[in-house]
Amino acid sequence: MERVTGIGGVFFRAKDPAALSEWYDKHLGIYLKDDDDPWWPDRGPTFIQPFRSAEEFFGMPEHQTSMLNFRVRDLDAMLAQLREQGADVDDHISTTSGPGRYGWVTDPEGNRVELWEPSPDMLEEPARYKKD
Repeated sequence: MERVTGIGGVFFRAKDPAALSEWYDKHLGIYLKDDDDPWWPDRGPTFIQPFRSAEEFFGMPEHQTSMLNFRVRDLDAMLAQLREQGADVDDHISTTSGPGRYGWVTDPEGNRVELWEPSPDMLEEPARYKKD
């Protein structure tokens, strides 16, 4: 059975993306840049859990503007499996020259979730962090 292999990205809106990216880099050590050079986190556990819609644990509900991106081994197999299970799968697949291929599914509450099959080159990159 196909399964998610990790988080491929977290995308969110910002009034000033450049300034916010700089803040994340400076204060949290997370390199955020609008290019095909991703941040490589250390290995470790990741919590993924739904919260009640009125929960304020991660901010006020009216400001929740994030989309999850999950890494998958085989995008076509994952999307086929989701369709077979009756999930709302977008028919569009995006292929990029660098990062890989992308597909989307909408969860039962209407949240669009991105699925990413990294290109072989992306999987061979060494763990690194940008510092000039």
